[in-house]
Amino acid sequence: MYSTFPILVVLVAFLRASHASFYDDPPPQIPEGGTPKEELLKKWDAEFGYVGVSTFAHLQHVKCLTTPEEKFDIGIIGAPFDTAVSFRPGARFGPRALRAASARQLAFRAFNPRAGFNPYQNWAKILDCGDIPISPFDNALALRQMSEAYLELGSREAYAPPPTATKASTAGKLNHPKLITLGGDHSIALATLRALQRLYNTPITVLHFDAHQDTWHPGKYPSYWSPTPSQSDFTHGSMFWLASQEGLIENNTSVHGGLRSRLTSEEDITEDAKQGFMRIECDDIDDIGVEGVVSLIMRRIGTERPVYLSVDIDVIDPGLAPGTGTPEPGGWTTRELVRILRGISRLNVVAADVVEVSPSYDGQGEETALAGAQIVYELLTSIVNRGALDREHEEEGEGMKRKRTLQDFDGWFGTRHAAQETPSIRDEL
Repeated sequence: MYSTFPILVVLVAFLRASHASFYDDPPPQIPEGGTPKEELLKKWDAEFGYVGVSTFAHLQHVKCLTTPEEKFDIGIIGAPFDTAVSFRPGARFGPRALRAASARQLAFRAFNPRAGFNPYQNWAKILDCGDIPISPFDNALALRQMSEAYLELGSREAYAPPPTATKASTAGKLNHPKLITLGGDHSIALATLRALQRLYNTPITVLHFDAHQDTWHPGKYPSYWSPTPSQSDFTHGSMFWLASQEGLIENNTSVHGGLRSRLTSEEDITEDAKQGFMRIECDDIDDIGVEGVVSLIMRRIGTERPVYLSVDIDVIDPGLAPGTGTPEPGGWTTRELVRILRGISRLNVVAADVVEVSPSYDGQGEETALAGAQIVYELLTSIVNRGALDREHEEEGEGMKRKRTLQDFDGWFGTRHAAQETPSIRDEL
């Protein structure tokens, strides 16, 4: 007679297995001495877009102004200031809105298929440096605070060593980190230019995307009560005029892009030309296309001189980006602006900003803030790409040195990365 015991054991095991579920995990074990750091990072470091404290693109947050020992190559810095506006306030909340809108820019899924790399996982150490504490009561004090903050951060030594190609020209000087500012109204550009001129010891070329030229004499805002000069001269429409008077802007190399606002008279255009700006009107893109706009900018500026790239979100049509203080109908699309930024990616951008995002006027989908966050991503990609290109020239060796031409610095606005093998519609066309 056979024993039934083995059969019962198998049956019990089968029944247990058939009732197992994904809840039946083994109890967690805490090793003696604590869990290793590497394992903790694997378990808990990854985040979904909606998780975590709001920093730009989930970057490490460091209060850089009070943490000089923490070096970085690119710093995202907020400038929550909007008391120099001429129409609708609210851009002081722009940095918060831009950070929130960047939540889906996760480091593990930020590969830029047009550029062919992930700017957050490349050579540059990128930090969210927090906000500059700025007075909302006294614009003269606010300007001083911003100017000193930019000079403090910009005068530090960057984390990564400079490429050999730049060492000869920067002998005895620090390799400065780059700053991208989340505005704030556009007047913050004056503080940035004051710092940049001192850091690089030269006037700075300005590439300015905006519906407005922002080179108006302060007297264009008439007031019986405010004799010139006075604190009221400092506005988001006069800061480039002030910068030109201070010798901060490189004459005859700067560019406006996307202009379309009403003017006081033709004198505005004449005064703008005296300050050294080339004007690309908004509707020029209909005649010459994105490629034409890119070509004008690159041939005007070149690839070597230091550039401050300033993006007022109102360069985009208010139907696509309504959350701003001085909207002007008939602007560029978000896609057009992004393609232009990709096309000029080889400029020597030493600082940049995205300003005039005013979330209280944005739509329910936060489309203005989303556009602004995407622009910051494109600016980051371009700065990282330029740094990588300079390092590639370093690897070519001393014998390969030559003067770089515009052909060396073609943008990627209409190209695919060579590693991509999937056919695109461009191949079909």
